Amino acid sequence: MFWEYVIIIVAILAFLSILGFRVNQEYERSLLFVLGRYITIKGPGLYWIIPFISRIVRVDTRTRTVDIDTQETVTKDSVTIRVNAVLYYRITNPKDAILEVERYQVAIFQAALTVLRNVIGQNNLDDVLKNRDQINQSLREIVDTITDPWGLKVELVEMKDVEIPQSMQRAMAKEAEATREKRARVIKAEGELDASKKLAQAAEEIAKTPYSLELRRMQMITEVGAEQNTTTIMLMPSDFVTLAKNLNDQFAAKKKDS
Repeated sequence: MFWEYVIIIVAILAFLSILGFRVNQEYERSLLFVLGRYITIKGPGLYWIIPFISRIVRVDTRTRTVDIDTQETVTKDSVTIRVNAVLYYRITNPKDAILEVERYQVAIFQAALTVLRNVIGQNNLDDVLKNRDQINQSLREIVDTITDPWGLKVELVEMKDVEIPQSMQRAMAKEAEATREKRARVIKAEGELDASKKLAQAAEEIAKTPYSLELRRMQMITEVGAEQNTTTIMLMPSDFVTLAKNLNDQFAAKKKDS
């Protein structure tokens, strides 16, 4: 009978010993509590706890994503917009994530939501649309500062979509069209200015060397002939032009003297 009790006790102890084994994956950590008090962090791999009087809380240390639902907020220049974002974070200190805050998932979501509204409210609509990288960086730094005591590391906060009112979209489209039209007119005016300068330089060169005009005329005949058209060109020698200019100058001088 004695040996039967011994066998039963040994069997119970063996069962309890087997019952106390736990296994954590490489990305998991477990906080060990004995009679309600925190003891240490276990894992990854195989470890053993005292059954019934010990409790473990597993924590996943991989990067997590949190979708921040579309929120309606007002920019600094009083434009109501709808914006959503995504948050990437991971647990760097499992002890703080469990002991320092209740439900860290909800806490970081609320922190990111509040910071998103505050940062959008401190920027004009143009800044929100054009400087999204800077705003994302500012969001990440602020949220990371808030969640650092909770053992959380914010890796990235990224705004996904920014919805603006239809009336504002039409106004922005008109502004963009006006800007493009202005740019086109400026480019055209600059081109005409450059062309006029080149024509003035060409006129000066022709005035210095009249024979260059004859070469240009010969080139024009070649270009017209290459197109195989029926256009007839009557050329006037440059000497006639020079003679006419001299006669006009003499006539003007005589008229002035008289």
